[in-house]
Amino acid sequence: MKKRHLPIAILATAALSLSACSSGGNNGTDAEGETLDVWIMQGTNTESDDFFDRVSDAFNERTGATLNVEMVQWADAHDRFVTAIAGGTTPDIAETGTTWTAEFAEAGALAPIDDYIADAGLDGKLVEGLVESGTLDDALYGMPWYAGVRSVVYRTDLFDAAGVAVPTTWAEFQDAALALKQSNPDIIPFPVAGDAEYLAYPWVWGAGGEVATKSGDTWTSGLDSSEAREGIQFYTDLALKDGTSTAGATTWKETDILDNFAQGKVGMAIMGSWTPATILEKNPELEGKIGSFPIPGQDSGISPSMLGGSHLAMFESSGNKDLGWEFMDLMTTGEFATEWATQSGYFPGETSALDATVAEADDITKAFADQMVEAGAALPVTPKFGAVQAKKTTNTMIQSILSGEKTVEQATADAASEMTAILNEK
Repeated sequence: MKKRHLPIAILATAALSLSACSSGGNNGTDAEGETLDVWIMQGTNTESDDFFDRVSDAFNERTGATLNVEMVQWADAHDRFVTAIAGGTTPDIAETGTTWTAEFAEAGALAPIDDYIADAGLDGKLVEGLVESGTLDDALYGMPWYAGVRSVVYRTDLFDAAGVAVPTTWAEFQDAALALKQSNPDIIPFPVAGDAEYLAYPWVWGAGGEVATKSGDTWTSGLDSSEAREGIQFYTDLALKDGTSTAGATTWKETDILDNFAQGKVGMAIMGSWTPATILEKNPELEGKIGSFPIPGQDSGISPSMLGGSHLAMFESSGNKDLGWEFMDLMTTGEFATEWATQSGYFPGETSALDATVAEADDITKAFADQMVEAGAALPVTPKFGAVQAKKTTNTMIQSILSGEKTVEQATADAASEMTAILNEK
């Protein structure tokens, strides 16, 4: 069984160069007149146009080839990938979400990159959680590009007005939400979102539960374990018993939390490391009024949070894989990797670049870095987990509890049964 909790050794003693040439060098690639087609997800980095103009220049100088970058909407990307794989119209390289890489690899669409990693001297120098999610049957198909994690973003001014300190346990977290409710009845102290599975998992993991585990060839969901139920009960009780959420949040996605926080309607919420910058773009008046802290552990420490992000993947159909690797290396190591992370609010996937980012982090970013380093967690690494997410198994479970349709015991039993069945489908 692969481990769930992923402490990341970012304080690597061996530091790689942070120059634009990065670790792999030219490797003798001479591709004058060739074009590399790349798909990148749109919206992650608001400065992507200028960024890729400079990447294209560096790529051309390094290889002689032309870079053709096409931006793809996240909402349409998965279906577009599936269609392209079926029709043989995939690009050379593409950004793939961490939960997609294994799925596309199992379909035979991706090329393994282990030899390129070894030749570049990058073995052991990439963020462990991203390596794990990009690996299928002991072969690496996803080059770690950037990582994101969710922690708690909060209104420092509202905490001060309520006399609330940053909580370090679940009990203190509950007390903080109740204090915010009493101090300012017009806000939502802590929204419990029904359509946001990644916000539920920290409470499962924090109580010692598992989403799913594998024994031999068989997967078993752990959502109905006593530990998982304890965490889910605590999470949903914040809404049902303590009234620190709102009934409307039963159907909220993470984007709804972001919008309501930016509108000044939320006291604290679990949000991604990429969201504080967006909040301030939407509402500059919140400048100096927001902070962040890791999701508290049940009795101490930090509750694990999903370590997400993206890989760069090479398609098997690519006519020049060496050229594709030159782009992947340029993007994921060195100064371009650090710059992308800084601009987007994520963390680099290469450890020396991650070290540099953490060392220069402000207070808000540092809390997310602590969460990532000490308590980053991975979802089950299997192509079938995408089907679980498509079915919205976890979201339906949380919504059924929040709506009063099912008890925690009933909802978790049904969800575990459905998840186990999907994960073991042939």
